[in-house]
Amino acid sequence: MSGLLLRLAGPLQSWGERSAFTPVRDTAPFPTRSALIGMFAAAEGIGRDEADPDRYQDLQLTVRVDRPGVRIVDYHTVGGGFPKDRTAATSGGSNKGAAVITRRHYLSDAVFVVAVTAADETLTRLADALSRPHWAPYLGRRSCVPDEPFLLRRHVDDPEEELRTRVPLSRTAPRSKDGTTQEAGTITVEFLHEQPPPVDESEETVPVDVIDVNDMPVSFAQHGRSHTSRRLHRTRIPVPRSLAGPPETLMQRLIDYARPEDSA
Repeated sequence: MSGLLLRLAGPLQSWGERSAFTPVRDTAPFPTRSALIGMFAAAEGIGRDEADPDRYQDLQLTVRVDRPGVRIVDYHTVGGGFPKDRTAATSGGSNKGAAVITRRHYLSDAVFVVAVTAADETLTRLADALSRPHWAPYLGRRSCVPDEPFLLRRHVDDPEEELRTRVPLSRTAPRSKDGTTQEAGTITVEFLHEQPPPVDESEETVPVDVIDVNDMPVSFAQHGRSHTSRRLHRTRIPVPRSLAGPPETLMQRLIDYARPEDSA
């Protein structure tokens, strides 16, 4: 089954997993399925109360962790020092009367590449929407704007193979003992699969860590959001060292990959 490729990069990302309207707004260490499906629905112009998670049920997602980022916490207040009628509103329609304090978690300088696998008709619809979104995409929170290039490829025959062998890696290649950068060899990179990855006996052994996450959307309704759990298979896979390179060449390598006709 074919797919498209998204690159999720920016100064800040935040993929809430467990908290909703609580003082501590957490972030998962990788993009959640709920957030990605919400991004697709927004790009298609589908509002929260209209979004149907079943519309995206056939999507399969694979995440390559180029850079996990650094977790930071923002101490955030709303409504301090104002009269009660100007403080933050409650769900019952009144006002809290005091400052609302939250601690919002973010991933700083993280980069993920996501392979979205689906039927060709679905991919065409999503690629068109992501190219010209109705509502702008963001990385978990509206303040987290994605870098370009965002949509790396609209269509590839084997998206997981692309992640393993062709998509430029947003990471500096490790240096050898003499201080030089080598292109030969491999770099070990973390992947997250929704299905157990195939095992190639000819390659290095890839350990599989099975984790459960609560990010399968059931409803996006503004006052009735709900999720269920899904299982992920976390692996560390060797990819060609040549996918990495000096930071100053990264943008050009990404542009060449996203627009192969321009670099030909």
